[in-house]
Amino acid sequence: MRETLTVYYDGACPLCRTEIGHYRGCSGADRVRFIDLSSFEKDDTLGPGLNCAAAQARFHVRDTTGRLSSGAAAFAELWCTLPGWRWLGRAVSLRVFGFQPILPVAEVAYRIFLPLRPRLARLLMRARRFR
Repeated sequence: MRETLTVYYDGACPLCRTEIGHYRGCSGADRVRFIDLSSFEKDDTLGPGLNCAAAQARFHVRDTTGRLSSGAAAFAELWCTLPGWRWLGRAVSLRVFGFQPILPVAEVAYRIFLPLRPRLARLLMRARRFR
């Protein structure tokens, strides 16, 4: 099956690795190319408009036309690609009279989550050590 989306993720982050592992196991994941950024240098270019440092700081996806999305919009694109998550992707991407009422709210939630990610990753690592 032809890939329709490229997902950039930080494989050195246990939280990111766990989440991407979940998506990789989903139906439709064969249409997604997952790029682990942990083997790249911070200034490596990942195509037009994206370097490794930016991709590690914020979730990014690129579609087959080369269009780059990040944050909540990138998650919505990924979810729309995976049949089991499509309902959520469509809800976040919903347009009403040319306006996307849910996407800005999802983006605010994503921006609130970003600074918490390192702490959550450390908690996940500790929890795995005590298993």
